[in-house]
Amino acid sequence: MKNPLLVDFSTPFSTLPFEQIKTVHFLPAIEHEIDVTLKEIDTICANTAVPSFVNTLEAIEKSGAKLGIISGALFNLNSAETSTELQEVTQKAAPLLTKLQNDIRLNATLFKRIKTVYEGDTGNLSVEQKTLLEKEYKGFVRNGALLNEEQKNRLREIDQELAKLSLNFGENVLADSNAFSLHISKEDDLRGLPDSAIDMAKQMAEAKQLEGWLFTLDYPSYVPFMTYAENRELRQQMSHAFGQRGFQNNENNNENIILSIVALKHQRAELLGYASHAAFVLEERMAKDEETVLSFLNDLKDKSYPKAKEEWEEIQVFGKDRLGYDKVEKWDTSFISEKIKQERFAFNEEELKPYFALPKVLNGLFDIVEKLYGLSFKINAEIETYHPDVEAYEVKKEGEFHAVLYADFHPREGKRNGAWMTSYRAQSEGVRPHISIVCNFSPPTKEKPALISFNEVTTLFHEFGHALHGMLANTTYGALSGTSVSWDFVELPSQVLENWCYQPEALALFAQHFETNALIPQDYIDKIKKAGQFQQGLQTLRQLSFGFLDLSWHGENGPKINAVKAHEKAIMQPFQFSEDSPESCMSTAFSHIFQGGYSAGYYSYKWAEVLDADAFELFLEKGIFDSETAQSFHDHVLSKGGTEHPMKLYERFRGKKPDPKALLKRAGLVF
Repeated sequence: MKNPLLVDFSTPFSTLPFEQIKTVHFLPAIEHEIDVTLKEIDTICANTAVPSFVNTLEAIEKSGAKLGIISGALFNLNSAETSTELQEVTQKAAPLLTKLQNDIRLNATLFKRIKTVYEGDTGNLSVEQKTLLEKEYKGFVRNGALLNEEQKNRLREIDQELAKLSLNFGENVLADSNAFSLHISKEDDLRGLPDSAIDMAKQMAEAKQLEGWLFTLDYPSYVPFMTYAENRELRQQMSHAFGQRGFQNNENNNENIILSIVALKHQRAELLGYASHAAFVLEERMAKDEETVLSFLNDLKDKSYPKAKEEWEEIQVFGKDRLGYDKVEKWDTSFISEKIKQERFAFNEEELKPYFALPKVLNGLFDIVEKLYGLSFKINAEIETYHPDVEAYEVKKEGEFHAVLYADFHPREGKRNGAWMTSYRAQSEGVRPHISIVCNFSPPTKEKPALISFNEVTTLFHEFGHALHGMLANTTYGALSGTSVSWDFVELPSQVLENWCYQPEALALFAQHFETNALIPQDYIDKIKKAGQFQQGLQTLRQLSFGFLDLSWHGENGPKINAVKAHEKAIMQPFQFSEDSPESCMSTAFSHIFQGGYSAGYYSYKWAEVLDADAFELFLEKGIFDSETAQSFHDHVLSKGGTEHPMKLYERFRGKKPDPKALLKRAGLVF
């Protein structure tokens, strides 16, 4: 039987033939392409010609192309449409791919060729070629090329163990998430919940052949419950279940995995001559070092703390005087905050939902992107997808094919929580990208289309900003394309696009009542903009606490930590006004830093917010659909990927360095 992964894809735009691919195809295909890649590397090493950029760097860049597509598909599916069988295959594939990466990075002959080019005359190379050369050289050095054989072997062991532990961490969080559900049989327990949440819970119960209503830890179910449910005991139950992911006395416990990951990352950093994993990571970021990051976070903390304290006192007073709570607990904050917001702005998120039917929001987003960057989107039923919920779009620019976009919007059992953008094929010279956005939005019901919250609208725009970074990429080399940029720059395109959600001119394109087509009232728009600053002190403090927690795990003292919960409490408590919940632990489900790529980099969300607030001020000044400004952002940011240092790219677009005051002003923390 032919393996569909090992033949040329006879599909539109050479997209993955998902309908033909079975789980059993992945491992043999990966093993085969690993052999192919090693032969390609051997050919480069055996070349007797003087090492040059073309016969060494370009050749390395082109090697393993098919393997990248196959392994990328495996890991993407393991996040979006997993199964026990797929997880087993991923567990077997991860160490093989890590070994290959080490076989390449620790190949002394290959590194010698790269070093020869790096230390030679590079005057005739383009800016992009120089960037690729520097990235490859540093990549080899930062992955052990200068180590002795004993050290290289230890590095291999560490990397393979980390690959396994990272996968185990994510699988444990997903398993605990799927294991819990709140089954409600009494209608009285639904008091306060909006119809949309009740309808969705009813539908979920029916799918499990249960009477009543079913609530889960998926965000579209969990968030409305914690925000609106009047039954305080049930909110507490949901909060504990959410906080216990990876923190229970069962086979999914992540505490020892965290300690192992932290210790191994530190050992790896020390092996390479760094004081900590954070020092290793930050060397290649815009921030450069831990001191700069801590200074940045502390500055924002100082500016946001007074406002946050004031906001917390308001929550306490409301809870005591209006709800009769002796003490406001963690599971009360979202509920009370929503009550305050409803009174202050005379509206709630649920009132807005009828104006945000997902199909209309998506079409409006397409209109905005077409106005800004000239892209058009059309569903192409000929493009195969990995699940019936997924839609595939053919993306065109100036009438010509430009990209493929997969859109996967609703929760299901085999899909991890959250929202993300990923790539099935990167852009490079002559190759257009295949991009995917994956979210977990409130699904449609039998009676209504998917009506999403305003928060989900901003999430959609956020992930679409990442997708634009991928779809509009226009570089020579895939290694520098799209989101292949400094991690503290990668959030700029995503966060800047969120700003359009608050602009009347943009809202007019998609915020229409799903039944009447009436445009969202102007007073709602005014309230949305005012509500955008609601409790920004607390929100900022919360994000900063995650950044500090991340750095505490990955700084010099990380390996000295021996109790996950005790450490987390010590770091987080100064940022939290509610009492700590002993049953809950954030670290054991902190997938961003223990499964994803944000270790020692979670600060980058706030770092990029400074960039996006400053960048959007130019759009406000010139007009949010100003073609010249949009073209400049396209030319200097979206299309350039990682071809130059990000600050150079940003300054070319903005004409100056970013000003942090723009963020503080937008958040209402300074005036």
